[in-house]
Amino acid sequence: MIQNDKLFYRIALVVSIAVFLLVLALNKRVLNPPSDFPSFIYNFPKFNAIINGTCSVLLILSLRAVRRKNIALHKKLNLTTFLLSALFLILYVVYHFFVPETKHGGEGFIKGLYLVILLFHIVLAAGVLPLILISFYFALNNKIEKHKKIVRFTYPIWLFVTISGVVVYLMISPYYPF
Repeated sequence: MIQNDKLFYRIALVVSIAVFLLVLALNKRVLNPPSDFPSFIYNFPKFNAIINGTCSVLLILSLRAVRRKNIALHKKLNLTTFLLSALFLILYVVYHFFVPETKHGGEGFIKGLYLVILLFHIVLAAGVLPLILISFYFALNNKIEKHKKIVRFTYPIWLFVTISGVVVYLMISPYYPF
């Protein structure tokens, strides 16, 4: 079992690094997107904010379910949150492949606040993916004690990332050029 754990740690790390590098490449415009793309892609940021908000609620409900010993509901809520987060990531990558980065047009305190929230959001979003994957690995393999230990870190970070994702969207959306 220990060998399987180490193998999964490596897989989680490789997947997380690959996702991080892909997002970095998209934000640095390393990949050259076609100039023509479907206009519905402009709706992805709003849809992603809705997904993040939904994930926030589901994570809170999941914590409540596990505290009430409703493990079946806890599992369903977490799997739903995981799938929605995966959909978020796909839509995020597609959007940023086609659409250049939007700059925050505010000034002073508001822009500074936005940049601080964005910085924490980005750093924690990059760091939480391997924690999420490992948390799910332990839960799905019925290693509940290990699951509990890592979720103490994973849960608050994941919740912060989903909430701050909505905040970032609300703060940047007035500056979208579409």
